Amino acid sequence: LSAKNYSQVFLLSCFLPVPPQIMNISSDITVNEGSSVTLLCLAIGRPEPTVTWRHLSVKEGQGFVSEDEYLEISDIKRDQSGEYECSALNDVAAPDVRKVKITVNYPPYISKAKNTGVSVGQKGILSCEASAVPMAEFQWFKEDTRLATGLDGVRIENKGRMSTLTFFNVSEKDYGNYTCVATNKLGNTNASITLYEISPSSAVAGPGAVIDGVNSASRALACLWLSGTLLAHFFIKF
Repeated sequence: LSAKNYSQVFLLSCFLPVPPQIMNISSDITVNEGSSVTLLCLAIGRPEPTVTWRHLSVKEGQGFVSEDEYLEISDIKRDQSGEYECSALNDVAAPDVRKVKITVNYPPYISKAKNTGVSVGQKGILSCEASAVPMAEFQWFKEDTRLATGLDGVRIENKGRMSTLTFFNVSEKDYGNYTCVATNKLGNTNASITLYEISPSSAVAGPGAVIDGVNSASRALACLWLSGTLLAHFFIKF
């Protein structure tokens, strides 16, 4: 190409449309609740693309949080964790889309802890559920004594957000107040849960269960009805 033609091609290329392309974007980040967060998304294209940030973890229609290269969140809350999508659009081609994940750490809080009644000699289970990031670790206490699996006939199981304390054969000494403690690196919380005694007759029968007293009465009435029917049949026949 001559110098003149090269100049014409160069000038022409300066005005050609260019699809959007994200060149630089923040990495995934983990922060503590209450911190300030700034995400960056830089894009090129011709015309200059519009950059939009959207929180993917919220309800549809509520996700657009910023129309700028920078997304700033001050005093971040736990419900603001999740994936954030950066989209660069200039109508030349499909938008260029990238994602960043924000993990928000927060201390435990116990969301479910319920007192339980059980009869002597039966199986009893106390449960404790705690939300936390990172995941909480659990401990169980009776008064000032920490409990452990295998001691005094109890078993402790921790699965995700839930911890259970199981008594396989409840005795009188097992009744009382227990404390569930949930801990992570940001703090701890606890809840008091009571294992209390109920009489066998007040226990609720499960599906398909038969209470002996009712069953015996039913059998007696059935026998009485059957005897009367047979006797009437005998007198009619003879």
